[in-house]
Amino acid sequence: MTQTPTERTRVKRLNKRAHYDEATIHPILDAQPMCTVGYVFGGSPYVTPTLQWREGNHIYWHGSAASRMLEACEETQVCVNVTLFDGMVMARSAFNHSCNYRSVMAFGTAHKITDVAEKEQKLKTFVDQLFPGRWEILRKMQAKELKATTILGLELNEVSAKVRNGPPGDDEEDYALPLWAGVIPMVTTVLKPVDDPRLIAGMVPPDHVLGFKIG
Repeated sequence: MTQTPTERTRVKRLNKRAHYDEATIHPILDAQPMCTVGYVFGGSPYVTPTLQWREGNHIYWHGSAASRMLEACEETQVCVNVTLFDGMVMARSAFNHSCNYRSVMAFGTAHKITDVAEKEQKLKTFVDQLFPGRWEILRKMQAKELKATTILGLELNEVSAKVRNGPPGDDEEDYALPLWAGVIPMVTTVLKPVDDPRLIAGMVPPDHVLGFKIG
């Protein structure tokens, strides 16, 4: 499905990098749990980093029920951004230096998940999307923990992606200059798990820890 861009989601500068289709947008959201949420609180603009996850055509994020961000975002307009940084683009002029990236920006009214059973299911989905099978082996979530957690959701009906990849785009006359140009690729590296110092002796990381990846 491809959306018709709105005035807010239409990419105006370098619009050749714009994408409005789910086939581009959803994989970016799924590849990067870290997002930033933009909102207004007390008349001032704020941007708060948090973790997001996607279910169908909605994204969700959670936090403490006492969170200023979650309080300010409930039933009001927000802007959520997810970005993957893929490399530095080294050109033959300072002006044409750039970076390779994949980003998504979504606008809309955030809604609060109030049903307790639905809230627990959303948290299970969040955990299991990152670490398949982990929820079932964890200590059961307590009622007070669910009460202390707020989940907000946003329907992806006003969203766009912007993607840049490939080599530098130099001015034609600059290609003859004796300068190195190209791309320095960048990836997020997942390192070997580090045991909790209070781990019970003999415990080893499960497959969903050893196999974790991002990006």
